[in-house]
Amino acid sequence: MTQEVMDSLFAISNIEIQESHNNEDISFDKIIGHIEDILMENEFQSIQQYFLDNYWNIFEPIEENKLMYMEIFNDYNKRIDNYITTNLKKIIPNFSMDDFINELHKRRSKLDGEVFEILLTFTDFLAFKDLLLDYRAVKEGKVQDLSSGILIKSTKM
Repeated sequence: MTQEVMDSLFAISNIEIQESHNNEDISFDKIIGHIEDILMENEFQSIQQYFLDNYWNIFEPIEENKLMYMEIFNDYNKRIDNYITTNLKKIIPNFSMDDFINELHKRRSKLDGEVFEILLTFTDFLAFKDLLLDYRAVKEGKVQDLSSGILIKSTKM
């Protein structure tokens, strides 16, 4: 095989690999876009607010984690996972939360933004605990609550 033919085959295989990665990126980005819409829905906000309102005073800002924390986290995880999966399957019938979570963890170092922080709260116990501790700090007046000046609405009709 000549060098020219080998170079051509190498270039074609690189293009196929890039297209494969681009398709994966496009698919991942579409899922993230749908999740952003879901996170803005009143029902999702209500689920998250339920956990904040009912458990903020149980979580303490200490290193030790009580068994009860994990039970609350597992319940939160199950409810959020179920809500997001149910809604995504309406849009993407073959959606798999397990595959998505694996992809999310692979890309974790490259991801930035509020949607990823929220997603981490149902895949990462420490992120969930931080969410509750931040809410606790607001409730106890240790941090100013700026949420009253923010209005979040879904653009979905």
